[in-house]
Amino acid sequence: MMDIGTNSLVRDARHLRLDTFVRLRWLAITGQSAAVVGAQFGLGLPLPFGWCFLVIATSSWLNLALRIRFPASYRLSDDSAALLLAFDIVQLAALLFLTGGLQNPFSLLFLAPVLISATALPPERTLALGLLAVGLATLLALIHRPLPWFSDGRLELPFLYVSGVWTAILLGTAFTGVYAWKVAEETRQLAQALAATELVLTREQHLSQLDGLAAAAAHELGTPLGTIMLVTKELTRQLAPTASPGVREDLALLRDQVDRCRGILSKLTSLNDEGGFLQTVSLGHLVEELVAPQRALGVVLDVSQGGDGAEPVCRRNPGVLFGLANIVDNAVDFAETRVILEARWTPDRVWLEIRDDGPGFSSEVLLRAGEPYVTTRSPDRSRGGETTGAGLGLGLFIAKTLIERSGAQLTLSNASATGATGAVVRVSWPRSAFERNVTMRPYAQLSSEQPLTEPGAAPI
Repeated sequence: MMDIGTNSLVRDARHLRLDTFVRLRWLAITGQSAAVVGAQFGLGLPLPFGWCFLVIATSSWLNLALRIRFPASYRLSDDSAALLLAFDIVQLAALLFLTGGLQNPFSLLFLAPVLISATALPPERTLALGLLAVGLATLLALIHRPLPWFSDGRLELPFLYVSGVWTAILLGTAFTGVYAWKVAEETRQLAQALAATELVLTREQHLSQLDGLAAAAAHELGTPLGTIMLVTKELTRQLAPTASPGVREDLALLRDQVDRCRGILSKLTSLNDEGGFLQTVSLGHLVEELVAPQRALGVVLDVSQGGDGAEPVCRRNPGVLFGLANIVDNAVDFAETRVILEARWTPDRVWLEIRDDGPGFSSEVLLRAGEPYVTTRSPDRSRGGETTGAGLGLGLFIAKTLIERSGAQLTLSNASATGATGAVVRVSWPRSAFERNVTMRPYAQLSSEQPLTEPGAAPI
């Protein structure tokens, strides 16, 4: 079963731009050139000048090739960034080989590529780059050209000192890598939290705007629905005596659907209304309210319920009812012959699973489930196979937002059993959230467990 989880919100955003690498490399090229020129002509140290500038030129050529091939805004993948940093480590090792190996004080620059990797790349790539840097440093401790020195003498540093430099590079690579990764990871987590908060606020803003549109639509559609109902009743009165049974059934179905539309509009105008005669409802009665309007549509509705302990009771929430009804309506629309509603509970959790035997969710819907304007309907898919036009993609967005406001978690998947097809929608609540603010038992339970009269009074 393929469940939708919380998506990674800013993974791609941490990828470094190619322009950043190019600029940093130009800075390194400038520093390396200045150091070679200063040592050769300023201090008079005998350097393999041509070979050094050949190594520096390879880095310049790579920079020019990257600048020509890619735009400045191009963002590197993890593998590409790791390869570029590995090239920088190898290029630095080549320069150090020509200029004294680890005896050269610039050998500590091995830490720079590892530090950049720790802040921008996953830990496994940083580890690989760190091992590359330490491995090349080990080779340079053993194999290198002599350290350039003045012509009147030759500087030979003891191997113990070189070993200390190697140890410093090893420990510095490990410490700075871990430290930089930890700081960068905390920054990324904070960015993810802020992005998630912004996403929730955006969804709430969308829903608030849709609340007003729903109220306006309910007001505007009330009059034409009333006219349709009036015409339907008149046609029924005129045609019923002489019409065929099929026509009479069609008129009855039309009248039922108009009543259903008017009921939906009344729900849209009362999503924030928490009053009413029955303020609480059991899970079983909640499921029955969802399936009752769908029983006359030619799809078999299988309802099962059960669990551990007493049946959970929730406060009647029009938003949750509207969201669940929207999901059931979608299941009936896409089902071939059957929709299954399964309600279960334990002392800790309550869940409702809705399954159909239709084609199931597409991969696009599973990846972007809950976003506005992601529709599950194609232009040629509707009840009865008639072409009615594609949906706007707001139904699932509204349903998910309304349901999750109650503390539930909604997951979408496709049937996983061998040979089975269809969509699976699972809504799960912590039982404490499902039964939040319940101060009385539902009327149906009350009437079955105790009389509605005072002791000694006559029954109603």
